[in-house]
Amino acid sequence: MKTIRRMIYREVLQKVGFATLGFIGLFFFFDTIEELRLVGQGPQGAYSFRYAMWYVVLMVPNHVYELLPITVLIGTIFVMARLAKSSEFTILRTSGLGPLKALRILLEIGLIFMLAAFVVGDYLTPASSRQAQLLKARYLGQTITNGSSGAWLKENKSDSSSIVNVLALSRDGQLGSIRIFEFNTAGKLTSILHASSGKFLSSKDAWLLTDVVKDTFNDALDSNLERSTYPILKWPNALTEDMVSVALLKPERMATWDLFKYINHLKRNDQASQRYEIDFWKKVFYPMSCIVMVMLALPFAYLHLRNANMNTMVFFGVVIGITFVLINNLFGYIGNLNSWPPWLAAATPGLVFTAGSLAAFARLVWRH
Repeated sequence: MKTIRRMIYREVLQKVGFATLGFIGLFFFFDTIEELRLVGQGPQGAYSFRYAMWYVVLMVPNHVYELLPITVLIGTIFVMARLAKSSEFTILRTSGLGPLKALRILLEIGLIFMLAAFVVGDYLTPASSRQAQLLKARYLGQTITNGSSGAWLKENKSDSSSIVNVLALSRDGQLGSIRIFEFNTAGKLTSILHASSGKFLSSKDAWLLTDVVKDTFNDALDSNLERSTYPILKWPNALTEDMVSVALLKPERMATWDLFKYINHLKRNDQASQRYEIDFWKKVFYPMSCIVMVMLALPFAYLHLRNANMNTMVFFGVVIGITFVLINNLFGYIGNLNSWPPWLAAATPGLVFTAGSLAAFARLVWRH
């Protein structure tokens, strides 16, 4: 049985590796074409071909993370279909490889891919994506943004609360285009601050704002609005650079622990966290989709494939993998719109595909 296990391990790992390299090469080519349009741009044409290639390389871990479930499915289907077509799997079955043993071997392989997906998605992808953004920020003069509205954060204090809007965060930690809305304990708007830029102080208990315009609403005055300007203003708060950068990054490119801490921050300040909770549970369940993929591939070993075309089987695997990814993303949006429990919205696609693969596997085993 050890010989059979080693053979299946070797075959699956090789084919998944080839499929992953093929897809990464394809996306590397597309990213290169996209970045070549930007070569020569930036301050004094600083964004050169070398930096464009570095950006493309830094985006590779993100592509590996996104494509790994699909390539696992394609590689495993190819191995199982080939073994069935050449009757090798029939020989393995007569040698003692029962259905449960075959399922256990593939689950062990799925665990390996699950760990690989977790490491890439939780460590390599967040770090490389941030470095890629900083690279463009440095040589193209861009800033890290999250859409046209920027990041929105809230902070509750003992005697007041604040809602902060930061449009961008530059490569050196500079904040750009800041708006701060301050409220009293009764929830009434007391002031609005506009600052062209700002930075984090080393004490981490305040921001240093520049070119500040402050509008204060005071019912005790004859004029309800009092406007003040400050070239520099120190604004006390507990919002750190990590919180702002997390809010500006896409949730799916954040580390699981950073996403968990940010969700807790939102809950402490009575902010909606449904979207981030769904993304958190998707980050938790996404590596497990590699196990779902190997389970989907196992029924192919029990099909009569002597006259089947291997290209057709591979194409069928691509269709299943893409369908899973699309449904997984779709359920995230549906769960957010309908306020489903976050873990249910994230886990439903995997549970449905797992049930379908086990049903097909049980039916084929029963028939054979």
